[in-house]
Amino acid sequence: MNSISRISLALLLSLPLMVSAQQTTASPTSAPPPASASGEGRIQLDVMVTDKAGNPVSGLEPRDFTLLDNNQPAPVLSFHARDGVIHKAIPPVEVILLIDTVNFPAQQVGFTRIEVEKFLRLNGGHLAHPTSIFFLTNDGLDLQPKPSSDGNALAERVENSEVRLRTIGNAAGQIGEAERFQLSTRMLTGLARNEAKKPGRKLLIWAGSGWPMLNVHNLSLSSANQQQLFTSIVELSTLLREARIDLYSISPGMMGKGTYEYLDFLKGIKSAEKANPPSLALRVLTVQSGGRVVGPNNDLAGQIENCVADADAFYTLSFDPSPAHQANEYHALKVQVAKPGLTARTNTGYYNQP
Repeated sequence: MNSISRISLALLLSLPLMVSAQQTTASPTSAPPPASASGEGRIQLDVMVTDKAGNPVSGLEPRDFTLLDNNQPAPVLSFHARDGVIHKAIPPVEVILLIDTVNFPAQQVGFTRIEVEKFLRLNGGHLAHPTSIFFLTNDGLDLQPKPSSDGNALAERVENSEVRLRTIGNAAGQIGEAERFQLSTRMLTGLARNEAKKPGRKLLIWAGSGWPMLNVHNLSLSSANQQQLFTSIVELSTLLREARIDLYSISPGMMGKGTYEYLDFLKGIKSAEKANPPSLALRVLTVQSGGRVVGPNNDLAGQIENCVADADAFYTLSFDPSPAHQANEYHALKVQVAKPGLTARTNTGYYNQP
């Protein structure tokens, strides 16, 4: 990449971050609210527990869990167990199906729509959870007015929707990749901000392999660019957690080169100097939110069904973070389960504030 392209890409990369910073007053840079009188902690974590086969596990008790904040045990102030049968979540867990038409070629978008319709029509179109359909297009997010449990009606909407296919093509090269990165991360941030206003847990199932990671080794970012990236990382991480969004990544096709590239960027970013575009990749955010990367394979309807199975049995823990020494202080999180053969999955970290 020549110096002019390198500078242009760096400037374009910074645009969504500046817009995001200007539009938000937000949680990442504001003081945390005081603990409520009900005994709930300031930070809530939705925790999925699975057995060796990946099946959700219900029936656990508070003594079965240990919460580690920066590898130190943290007192759990509240504990709620949901099993989807006797102890149901109130409000019910919402499923958001997002079809990405920006980062997919037209053929894959068409296949994805067919598979989404197939899922929606399962069980006679009776959905177990209120479900929303979003389309990511070049004009932004196209969404339905409110969630519905009528899968047949939602399938008809998908079938009849006028999806504007992407105009940012591969011919645009790395500048086009940066534009898709810009649009996708900005829309996800806006979606999370809106969902943070609504109570309850949400499963956001992103149908698509995600936007470009922009893992360009010879891209030189200024300290201002890196600070803007770090601000965006803090903001999106915080909004996803506060909105109680578990992000899921599903995609059609076969595993190929680069499928597991995201695994190199899962570690939490502690400072602006360490900020890089791949830290905002879809699959990175998916794992960090407590969700899962499923596939790729061509049974997309099955992938969605697999993700939705996580909506019933889960646990919600809360705790108060220790006082922060600086703004946007990163803390790693881990939940351990005492019983053998079980694995807990939740947010992998949070940004603490003084």
